[in-house]
Amino acid sequence: MGIRSLLRNAFGRSRTAGRDEPSLPQQSAGPGDSAAAAVSVPAQPTAETADRTRPTVPDPGPLGPIPTPGPARPEPVPEPEPQPHPMPSPKPVPEPEPAPRPAPGPFPDPTPGPDPEPSPAMTAAGDDAPAVSLEKVRQTAPGLVSLYKSAGASLRKQGLAGRRAAVYLVLDRSGSMRNYYKDGTVQHLAEQALGLAANLDDDGVVPVVFFSTDVDGTAELDLSDYDGRIQELHESYGHMGRTNYHWAIEAVVDHYTKSGATDPAFVIFQTDGAPYSKPAAERALCEAAKLPIFWQFVGFGDPDGKGFDFLRKLDDLPVPDKRVVDNAGFFHAGREPRLLSDDELYRELMVEFPEWLSEARAAGIIR
Repeated sequence: MGIRSLLRNAFGRSRTAGRDEPSLPQQSAGPGDSAAAAVSVPAQPTAETADRTRPTVPDPGPLGPIPTPGPARPEPVPEPEPQPHPMPSPKPVPEPEPAPRPAPGPFPDPTPGPDPEPSPAMTAAGDDAPAVSLEKVRQTAPGLVSLYKSAGASLRKQGLAGRRAAVYLVLDRSGSMRNYYKDGTVQHLAEQALGLAANLDDDGVVPVVFFSTDVDGTAELDLSDYDGRIQELHESYGHMGRTNYHWAIEAVVDHYTKSGATDPAFVIFQTDGAPYSKPAAERALCEAAKLPIFWQFVGFGDPDGKGFDFLRKLDDLPVPDKRVVDNAGFFHAGREPRLLSDDELYRELMVEFPEWLSEARAAGIIR
């Protein structure tokens, strides 16, 4: 057999090994990443070596009841969308964009000084007590005490003291997120989520879903094991892919419905751009509107990036034409999200949640 025949056979088998999906360029790396490594010319393969060099997919690991992704599922046909310079990008299909939702009015800064600590009676049985006591946080996770107090203050301002909810964290692992993992920004967001969960969820555990082209992995964070955990998990998942919201949405829905939870869920959904398949993302969010799950999208990166127009659209999807209730919110944390104070982050997270609770209760979605 000639060299061309060997190459054709080897590369033909390689192409069928992966997911049957459009081969579009990935999102470009985040700020500060070095240029893409030069591609070396592979040695001429043989039929034997071609089989040995097929890529493998790392096992994402278990998350309690969350099942690991099943057999490869066909990707919905994506809408072409622009890619950041210098990658070539297809001409985007114009979509009508709704008028942007006006930013919420300014909130007064909290009065300086120590936050009042709950009395033992309130901690034990009072309706306004946080889910996890301050004393337990001090003993188990002293590094989270400040976040715990800040989250509690935000909940009290919104009339949510004593509210119970399961807190989830969904993290974008597309290629452009690399620097946000490297510099600790994503780890810090996870710690902020734990501070909120300790106020809302009795076990103080945050289920985490990492996604890119598919669900890359799932895990749990708790008060006793969180320091450096996000970077450790991220590095174990290997390749960073595209951005597909819908697989992550479905993973959270599956876990929540199988958990048997009676309290609603509050999902912090972090991303730095629009999804690869917008129709699939919109469909998954609208279907989830029938469930007691609220989705708070948090944008990282350039606030003027066109990719965030889609998230503004999700935030404003009409009710009841598209979904039974408005089950999502969106705010942008900027190019350097760690510069946003903890008080500001918690304030933004809680802007639309109280309104959703009222609408979901009126629609019979929650008790």
